Amino acid sequence: MSSPSYRVWALPGLGEVRPGDDLAKLISATEPGLVDGDVLLVTSKIVSKAEGRVVAADDRESAIDAETVRVVARRGTLRIVENRQGLVMAAAGVDASNTPAGTVLLLPADPDASARAIRGGLRETLGVDVGVIVTDTFGRPWRNGLTDVAIGAAGVRVLDDLRGGSDAHGNPLNATVVATADELAAAGDLVKGKAEGLPVAVVRGLAHLVGGEDGARAMVRVAADDMFRLGTSEAVREAVTLRRTVREFTDEPVDGGAVRRAVAAAVTAPAPHHTTPWRFVLLESASARTELLDAMRDAWIADLRRDGKSEESIAKRVRRGEVLRRAPYLVVPCLVMDGSHHYGDERRDAAEREMFVVAAGAGVQNFLVALAGERLGSAWVSSTMFCREVVRDVLGLPEGWDPMGAVAVGHAAAPAKERPVRDAGDFIEVR
Repeated sequence: MSSPSYRVWALPGLGEVRPGDDLAKLISATEPGLVDGDVLLVTSKIVSKAEGRVVAADDRESAIDAETVRVVARRGTLRIVENRQGLVMAAAGVDASNTPAGTVLLLPADPDASARAIRGGLRETLGVDVGVIVTDTFGRPWRNGLTDVAIGAAGVRVLDDLRGGSDAHGNPLNATVVATADELAAAGDLVKGKAEGLPVAVVRGLAHLVGGEDGARAMVRVAADDMFRLGTSEAVREAVTLRRTVREFTDEPVDGGAVRRAVAAAVTAPAPHHTTPWRFVLLESASARTELLDAMRDAWIADLRRDGKSEESIAKRVRRGEVLRRAPYLVVPCLVMDGSHHYGDERRDAAEREMFVVAAGAGVQNFLVALAGERLGSAWVSSTMFCREVVRDVLGLPEGWDPMGAVAVGHAAAPAKERPVRDAGDFIEVR
């Protein structure tokens, strides 16, 4: 029994590709000797040229802007972005090489459709059933160096899903999905090179991979499944943007580890005199939440009655304040004044407390943003500040702990409504 093997080679003699050229006919004219089951690897640059994706652009940056859907990460002038094709890559795939000065090459508008057109054209001109992969060069997270990957495909099984099977030792394969189209693209790049003028390669011997019409789009991981979809600064900005008040939660349990990671972010906030003025009480049991909220409700009702509110008005107010009951997890942030200075002067002592209150607010903001980064919704409600003695008594907190509201935590039951965009300039004064 022979060992599995394949052969890969570049096709010479293709010549310069111009807008409007039929790539299938150009490839056929080289007399490539294709047979059924071969896989053709076509560099995206010649596809872009044939499809007229050459545009005048004195400023490459403006072309990148036009092709960018989302900035993933930025460092200096380098940008990793998601482009119109859904690909995450440097500079949106806009290329200023191998094109006349003053122009840039954009990626094919629909690389899968490009691959289908080439495959159909080769079937028509040569009568062969081959797979076609459109390739482009990518950098990769955590790895130095570039490699070719598949951005378009036709007639190729782009992913080989081995989940549900077992390895040679009988161990179950639970996460193994092989990116066959990317492996083929990289193999072709070894013979095409980057500057040899050989934009097309052929792989023979892997006919079992030919067939199927998923297209390379199936290889793009959706945002919800991508744990690394943002760079550090972009992730922070997105988490700040995602931090919205959530008032309706699902019944899905909250991961206590995620809340503790958010607390770890909270206690990095600035504070006066190198103090740590934050404490976070985590109400993880339903009984603890119910006991606290019942006591707070009773105290609130008593306050409203003293204010002369009608029973109907009191009932409405209590219903509006039930957001904390609808959450599967509660956190009570507290302010402690340990390490504060006492000046014996009313003005300075008041300012000292204000510094600590500001630091507590900074800690809670860190906490809320970190929760958003964990994809948890939250609502910071001030109610515990109006019955601090009740909260301390029910939770058994020291006298010096001042509850600074309560944070409802959970998984949002629905997406947040669009928020009007605020112009930062409206909040800035320059002197």
